[in-house]
Amino acid sequence: MRVAFFGSSLVSAYWNGAATYYRGIIREMALRGHHVTFYEPNAWDRQKHRDLADPEWAQILVYEPDQDSVLKAVSDARGADLIIKTSGVGVFDQLLDAAVLDLKRGHNMVVFWDVDAPATLDRITNHPDDPFRALIPQFDAIFTYGGGMPVVSAYDSFGAKACKPIYNALDTTTHYPVAPESRYQGDLAFLGNRLPDRETRVEEFFLLPAASLPDYQFVLGGSGWGDKPKSANVRYLDHVYTAEHNAFNCSAKAILNVSRESMARYGFSPATRVFEAAGAAACVITDYWEGVGQFFEPGTEILVARNGSEVGEYVRSLTWARAKQLGLAAYRRARAEHTYRHRAEQLAMFLGSSARELVHT
Repeated sequence: MRVAFFGSSLVSAYWNGAATYYRGIIREMALRGHHVTFYEPNAWDRQKHRDLADPEWAQILVYEPDQDSVLKAVSDARGADLIIKTSGVGVFDQLLDAAVLDLKRGHNMVVFWDVDAPATLDRITNHPDDPFRALIPQFDAIFTYGGGMPVVSAYDSFGAKACKPIYNALDTTTHYPVAPESRYQGDLAFLGNRLPDRETRVEEFFLLPAASLPDYQFVLGGSGWGDKPKSANVRYLDHVYTAEHNAFNCSAKAILNVSRESMARYGFSPATRVFEAAGAAACVITDYWEGVGQFFEPGTEILVARNGSEVGEYVRSLTWARAKQLGLAAYRRARAEHTYRHRAEQLAMFLGSSARELVHT
């Protein structure tokens, strides 16, 4: 089967948290013998910060960020059996949303894959004239990488033919335990880019606990935090390339997950870093969101904090032995239930006979 996949970037995780999600899903497609072409724009300096050479399991087509180049890329995808347009490509999203639907024929499927469904749904709810609203019923399906029934119900209300969450997962070929490295060592580490709907929550769950615990060491990775006020015990690393994620996750006593505000509000939206850290057998502390227990058992596989004070208490009380116990439990759960192979199987069941070959086992 020929698959055309329009997304932000497959080869660069720079300001692109969905990269590892795309990689995990697409590698599974390729392992089953299908040809995937990933179309990505030359935008946001991502090509200058590549952390993946063109892989054997996907063809990469980089197009310039202008209208003619976008339409040429869409034309190149004509004839594909499955055409996927993701949210957040970053340039000409509105044009792409409509253009891919023009490729619809009787023998193929055109899918919208929303990697930030809470934000999309908030946008179209607050702006009734948003052009995407009218396009939703025209897609053969809406996939999301989180959100659970609240997101499914919302998309149903906008006329989606079908909506299915395909959650983030662990890519066992890229994320696994490694030896710790001193540059990433600390009591609590957080990795995430500075974004408007995450910044306040990072202040509450990471920066304030750090300021209140001057005798403990905190490590902050991710783009955009350079000019953010930080206490002296916070070591800032800037962008951490994907190849360094295992060392990052394996070096601190605990890894913190802080959800974006909209994802926490909708719930059932585990971030990629949760599975990546679990795959490295790291102890994970997450902010609370509804549905945590669907993925990891609170108290035995993951620690859940409802506010910064609870994060601080975990930092004070957590021993290395307890951290390793929690990390190992999360590691076992992730490999048993939350790999991209599992997600591929779920995708096959959802697509049914019309596209069963895409992810057959």
